[in-house]
Amino acid sequence: QVQLVESGGGLVQPGDSLRLSCVASGRTFSRSPMGWFRQAPGKEREFVAAISWSGGYTAYADSVKGRFTISRDNAKKTVYLQMVSLKPEDTAVYYCAGDAGDVGYYYTPLSGHEYDYWGQGTQVTVSS
Repeated sequence: QVQLVESGGGLVQPGDSLRLSCVASGRTFSRSPMGWFRQAPGKEREFVAAISWSGGYTAYADSVKGRFTISRDNAKKTVYLQMVSLKPEDTAVYYCAGDAGDVGYYYTPLSGHEYDYWGQGTQVTVSS
C-alpha cells in the first residue's frame, strides 16, 4: 500500500510562487512515475505535470509550461512542483499521483487513468 501526502498549498497573489511537496510511503516510489493533477471548482481534473521514475524525463500541460517545474528526490521519496508566476486560473486543488506499473525509465504518464495512487490534495488559491 502506497500513501501520498501533499503539502505546500496556500493563498498567494498573482505573480507569486509556491512549491508543493508530495511525500510517499512504500518501497516502490523509486520505480514509480509521478504526476501532478489539479481540479478547479466545477471543472474536470486536468493533468499538470509528470516525471519519469528516473527523474530524467518530464512532461507539462501547455498551460503551465515555462512556469511550473516538477522534480523528485527518490532518497526522500518526495516529488515537488515548483510554481512561479502564478495566475488566478491556477487556482485549484492539486493532487499528487503515482504509477505503480512496470514501465520504462523514460515514461511520463499523462492520463489520470494510468495512475494507481492519489494523495488527498492541497488547495492553491491565487487571488489579489
